Amino acid sequence: MGKAFATLLLAACCAAERPALPPALVGAWRSSLQFTTGAFASIKDHEFMYVFNAGGTLTESSNYDGAPPVPPAYGVWRAIGTNEFEAKYEFYVTAPSPPEAFKTGAGWLPSGRGVFTERITVAADGQSFTSIIRYEAFDTKGQPAPGGGEATGRATRIRF
Repeated sequence: MGKAFATLLLAACCAAERPALPPALVGAWRSSLQFTTGAFASIKDHEFMYVFNAGGTLTESSNYDGAPPVPPAYGVWRAIGTNEFEAKYEFYVTAPSPPEAFKTGAGWLPSGRGVFTERITVAADGQSFTSIIRYEAFDTKGQPAPGGGEATGRATRIRF
C-alpha cells in the first residue's frame, strides 16, 4: 500500500507541475475573407492578420485599414469546444472631413465603429482555421448603421 500511494502521489505532483499548453488559437494568423453580404461583399482580396494572446485578448488588422484610414481592431476570444473558439473585436470607422477642411489640416473624423463576431474552427494539426464572421456597423451614437454583413474565412498560422 505504501509504495502504490507514493507512486500516485508522485504522479499527481508531476502532473501539477507540468505547465498547461496554450489553446490551439494562441499565436499569429493571416486570413483570407470573402463577405457574402454587406458593404464589404464587393471586395475580393480582403485579408485579416490576427494575434490571439494567451490571456484571451486579440488584435486584428486588415489590408484595407488604410482605405479609409482606421485603426486595428481590439477584442477578446474564448474557447467554446475542442479547437472551437469565439472572438469578438471592434474597430473605429472614419469618414472624410469636408474638402475645404483638408486645407486646414483636418482629415478623417470618427463616424462610428464596427463589431466582428467570429466562430473559429482550428484544424487538427493546429496550422490553419476556418471561420464564419458576422459584421455589425454602428454610428457615433451606438445605433445600428447600414453595411453589416457575413463572411467566411480561411487562415494559416504565421510561422518561421
